[in-house]
Amino acid sequence: MIFAKLQQFRQDIYRCLGKAKDAVFELMDAVLTSPSANSYVSLSQSPLFRRQWPSIYAALQDSRPPRKKLMKCFVAEIPTEEQPLLAGDHTVWPRPEAATLKERTLEHHHNGGFGGKPVTLGQGFSTLAWIPETSGSWALPLRHERITSFETPSSKAAFQLKQVTRHLDVRPLAVYDREYGNAKFVKQTADIEADLLVRLASNRCVWGAPPPYSGCGRPRKHGHKFKLNAPDTWPEATETLIVEDAQLGQVKVSRWSAFHFRQAAQREMEVLRVEVIKPIGRKRKFKPLWLGWLGQTLPPLTDLWWKYLRRFGVDHWYRFAKQRLHWTLPQIGDTLAAERWSDLMPVLSWQLWLAREECIDHPLPWQKPQENLSPGRVAQSFAAIIAAIGTPAQAPKSRGKSPGWTKGQPRSARTRYPTVKKRASKRKKPEKTAKPSSQTAA
Repeated sequence: MIFAKLQQFRQDIYRCLGKAKDAVFELMDAVLTSPSANSYVSLSQSPLFRRQWPSIYAALQDSRPPRKKLMKCFVAEIPTEEQPLLAGDHTVWPRPEAATLKERTLEHHHNGGFGGKPVTLGQGFSTLAWIPETSGSWALPLRHERITSFETPSSKAAFQLKQVTRHLDVRPLAVYDREYGNAKFVKQTADIEADLLVRLASNRCVWGAPPPYSGCGRPRKHGHKFKLNAPDTWPEATETLIVEDAQLGQVKVSRWSAFHFRQAAQREMEVLRVEVIKPIGRKRKFKPLWLGWLGQTLPPLTDLWWKYLRRFGVDHWYRFAKQRLHWTLPQIGDTLAAERWSDLMPVLSWQLWLAREECIDHPLPWQKPQENLSPGRVAQSFAAIIAAIGTPAQAPKSRGKSPGWTKGQPRSARTRYPTVKKRASKRKKPEKTAKPSSQTAA
């Protein structure tokens, strides 16, 4: 049976969707077979969407995608022979002109334009993905959720990691960017059964183990101060390794043991410095990369530093979701509907992954054939796959014509919501003037 795993997965997802599952499933098939779309409503013109165009909005209003059940379906596909590699990050759905959208916050965006700063108005989304291969651009989201106004990217990332590890039989390795390489995130993930590999800022300071108690005064919590951008503070490395990499060149990896953040002295970590000594190519320059590892069993240095570079698969997925899966295309005015639309993005990505092995490449005339198909190339051939395996969604039933808006009924303007500021600005309190004494007043 062709595409057996994909068909079983689609059946399981179809049963999980619940209300409005037929319209939602046909909407997903329309996304997978539409390489370009001018607007969200234009997806209803796909031959795979057999309903009228209002159903494309009703699908998001009526559906309730169960995130926990969907996550279990995703986790069940992860092999446990080796330690799974997870990668976390967050991005923004820019909505600068959506004044009627609830909980818009100020988010970092490289294409923003507020006062010449990379800041925009929108909603932040946090993602935790499984990196299935040692190379390539595949990243398969396990959780993809909105960061609410009372959450931070680090607290949301810790929550997602905790939810995923509960259903994994093997302790995973989770890699995160420099934004998560701090004491706050380390403390938030202290009770999670997962190893961490985080990037450290080059101006970060870490502290070593304290010296033995001298018997006088309070015991010390911190030892030697290790400032990453000050070589005169570097102690002797615990381990040094030089490896030859086919893509980067000659790489030197140094490791220092038993260091910690000042506000998280209870969790020790291994500090790694990755430096490209002899790069391949004359004009290539690389800054040293600082990493922090926290976990139970330290993997070999030859593999550990390279696993961090696989974190960029999440960035590839963000670009693929926005450009090919049309994630940020709809101008949805309801926050809940936007979340339900975002919940479908991992489902779409996993369908492409399960179809990858048996998919026949159909390159465009200007494209070269590929052996290991990328997500975009699989999506390019997905129309033929659906034609071969069919869809579990049921055909629409005729229900008559909607009466529409009642004549003479007044229309009210939609409510506008202010921008949510997560942190209040610290303003200097005005100095209090001394009250005049009674003698002065006299």
